[in-house]
Amino acid sequence: MTVGGDGERLAASLADRLDALAFTDLTTDQVTARLIDAVVGWAGERGWRVYRRAPSVVPLPPPMAGQQSVLDVACARPDGPPVVVEVDHGSRRRTWEKLLAEADAGRIPLWVRWGAGRFTAPPPPIRMVTCEVDRRPDPTGRGRVHSRSPLAGMPPPAHSAGRVGAATAVELPLPPAGSPDVGR
Repeated sequence: MTVGGDGERLAASLADRLDALAFTDLTTDQVTARLIDAVVGWAGERGWRVYRRAPSVVPLPPPMAGQQSVLDVACARPDGPPVVVEVDHGSRRRTWEKLLAEADAGRIPLWVRWGAGRFTAPPPPIRMVTCEVDRRPDPTGRGRVHSRSPLAGMPPPAHSAGRVGAATAVELPLPPAGSPDVGR
């Protein structure tokens, strides 16, 4: 399999995993942490060695140029090149530059991009995995909160197997409360 084909397959697999995520009223940092946890779980289930906040091949910009940038998740695979994953709710050119440098170093770059939509595709060979969330003002007045339901198309919940008794037809509109016709 080609590295490009492997990247497509991995991006699709990770997208399937993230499609099942659901959460309610999380902060931006909490959503990012939840997505990183999901990526770590996805990679761990494949038997890969997983590293959070792994050193990148890219140095930090001045004044910290002596230090390396970090990746949200890096995975060592026994059956292919390493996989690196960045999780962001915004589009930053620096993220693209970091992932392109990782690709040049022989790694498969995946970019988990989350938000309300309008995602800008990154340059190849970066594979983008999107995770759409809803947002609303935080009821406590401290910014915004984000929620997500699993994608549509999931099977409906199981219903009870018990039979419901016979229903009595009620003429509409209903009579006012306390009327002698209520309960007939």
